[in-house]
This record gives sequence, structure tokens and C-alpha cells, in this order.
Amino acid sequence: MSQTTNAPCALPEHKQPALRVMPMPADLNPAGDVFGGWIMSMVDIAGAIPARRRARSRVATVAVNSFTFKQPVSVGDLVSFYAEIVSVGVSSVTVDVEVYAERDPENPVVVKVTEARLTYVALDDRGRKRPIPPE
Repeated sequence: MSQTTNAPCALPEHKQPALRVMPMPADLNPAGDVFGGWIMSMVDIAGAIPARRRARSRVATVAVNSFTFKQPVSVGDLVSFYAEIVSVGVSSVTVDVEVYAERDPENPVVVKVTEARLTYVALDDRGRKRPIPPE
């Protein structure tokens, strides 16, 4: 999951993004970059999508195992969130989320801006932890 460079790259070829969003001016921090909390929120939503599918129930975030901001995100960037399940436990699902920004539509460039690993727990209809059914 790690990428040590912030050089331009390409979107993952054989994957579909779980989520694609274009941040708006209201999402900026005082420095003029997209607020990190906005990105964290979108990462959590993107990661919950495959976790919910695998659990076949609602899920709740129980851990943010790692979260790395590699580059700032700007208004006008098209931000793509790729989420992939990396492990399934008795009642939990761990998901890696990679985030890419597509910049400058006239001279397109793609950069990896964030990567994270989150763990979700499956919940029953009363909000209690429950086992994940076999695949």
C-alpha cells in the first residue's frame, strides 16, 4: 500500500473507485487546501462500502489503523477513492483505501494523495456486534 514518492502516477487500472468526489470551496482549510477532516470522512465512507457488502449488514468504524496524507488536495481536483478488503475476521473487516487526485484537466496529471487502513465491525439490527457470514 505504501508509495514513497509523490510523483505523478496513474489511476489503478483494473479497479473501480468506491467513490469519486470533487471538493468544493466550503471544504477548504485556512491554508486554502482541502481540509484533512473532509478527506478522512470520504475515506471512511469509501472503506465502509466494501465492508458493508462483505458483512451483509451495516458496519461501524472501530479503528483507523493508519492514515497518511501524501499531498494536499485542491478545489477542482477530481478525487477517486479505491477501497479493497485486506482481511476478514469473525466480526470485522479491514479495508485499505487509496486516494488519487486528477488535476489540471487541460494537462491531466494523477497523484496519489492519501492512503489509509480502516477496520469496521459488522452490526445487527440492534447495533450489536455480529459474526460475518461465510462468503
